[in-house]
Amino acid sequence: MKKVIFVTGGAGFIGSNFLNYMVPKYKDIHFVNLDKLTYASSLSFLRPIENLENYSFVRVDISDVSALNEVFIKFKPEGVVHFAAESHVDNSIESPEAFIFSNIVGTFNLLESSRKLWLNNRSIVKPEYKDSRFLHISTDEVFGSAKNAEVFTESTAYAPNSPYSATKASADHLARSYFKTYGLNLVTTNCSNNFGPHQHKEKFIPKIIQKIISGDKVPVYGSGKNIRDWLYVEDHCKALEKVFFEGQSGELYCIGARNEKNNLEIIDLIYNILKSKRSIEKNKEELIDFTEDRLGHDFRYSINPAKIETELNWRPETDFERGLEKTVDWYLAQFNR
Repeated sequence: MKKVIFVTGGAGFIGSNFLNYMVPKYKDIHFVNLDKLTYASSLSFLRPIENLENYSFVRVDISDVSALNEVFIKFKPEGVVHFAAESHVDNSIESPEAFIFSNIVGTFNLLESSRKLWLNNRSIVKPEYKDSRFLHISTDEVFGSAKNAEVFTESTAYAPNSPYSATKASADHLARSYFKTYGLNLVTTNCSNNFGPHQHKEKFIPKIIQKIISGDKVPVYGSGKNIRDWLYVEDHCKALEKVFFEGQSGELYCIGARNEKNNLEIIDLIYNILKSKRSIEKNKEELIDFTEDRLGHDFRYSINPAKIETELNWRPETDFERGLEKTVDWYLAQFNR
């Protein structure tokens, strides 16, 4: 029988990219996609793999403990790669309750189901699950806003500033406690802002692309000088592959591309890419609409990925502007359907 790995949130942005990369590569592993199919996910992202024999989909809400336990009993996974989360900061400010259930309760349910399946009552690993592992995927937003020349590392103190980042920080602490208390074989990653195909249109880069080609105003919070470290999603997936198979149990790995850009720079780059591909009637300045700043808006995120670079020999492979062009091309193809 094939080893079974659960991938939660596998119909979402990063999860679907991860499955499309991993499933064809690891034919000896049966990947089971657990997703409740929210507004931000789509099974259409998984058409390249949907008929492969080592891929299955199960619609389940990880905050529903009974339904989740049934899936664990049925498939008996030896691995969990946990993407599933509510992730849009604006939505967390308007309606934080959903983030509590998905990001905290859902993570707790997964950790408990894994513990009960893999460990006995004395927290000793059952022989048949000696190679089991839980990969908990988090965000750099748990560290708050980087000050001056500060860069986030695995030892940076947590200081979440939004309901979203607070729920992710809570989930991170739960995950750590399951390693420390029960000895669950677990690794955690904190990544910088991802971009690439399959990201929901509410997110910054897809929104810019859509607004520019439609000639609508691009809403920009505050001065537009907020800075993010941008990571192409395929590079992130390859980093997660490294961490899952080679990372040290109990460790945290920060994943970033050393690629800090402010929001106005991103708009400028996307505008120029689009201008080279189609006629854009308005100039860039006409399209920018500065709006009231977001509540609790972090000014800058910055990750130092030295640990994963040196210990696991991972480096981002995608040039930022090339990755941005590939992203623009994907969205243009979607909008032209």
